Amino acid sequence: MSQVNRSVPAGRLRRLLLVTAGSLVAVGSTFVVPAAPAQAAQLPLAPPSLRAPGGSGGSGDHLTVTVRDAGTDADGTYELSCHPAGGDHPDAGGACAALDRGTRWGKDTFAPVPQGSFCTMQYGGSATAHVTGTWAGRPVDARYDRSDGCEIARWDRLVPLLPDLRQKGRP
Repeated sequence: MSQVNRSVPAGRLRRLLLVTAGSLVAVGSTFVVPAAPAQAAQLPLAPPSLRAPGGSGGSGDHLTVTVRDAGTDADGTYELSCHPAGGDHPDAGGACAALDRGTRWGKDTFAPVPQGSFCTMQYGGSATAHVTGTWAGRPVDARYDRSDGCEIARWDRLVPLLPDLRQKGRP
């Protein structure tokens, strides 16, 4: 079996790291990328499905959503199961679809606003929400409020899991 080596200028290394899974070997001021053997196993390019194998459901995606002080009939505690959608959430199908859209490989769907973020000083009301359970095989314990622009945007990304509190006529 023969290997083909390609030399890559150091300036292109960053781009190379983003597109190759091969190992790098420093040779002078260039980097050499050994070609993979033909029989090497291929890694999957997409994240695993959120659905159980065989499409039978039962993936363990189950959340409890507690909403307080929203000023709507949405206040209360709801159970939500996904894949397939179920539970007593008022829009189980829409909530599961919103979560599926927001789920990205390597990212936490329920992550808090990063420390040091610059957020607009606006107040979106006294509504709070607490989401617990399991999503995509990971435990969830997330709290939401509408205390500034970043928190409002974080809440709105999960509508209809969380109630839509946006003012009519405004995005």
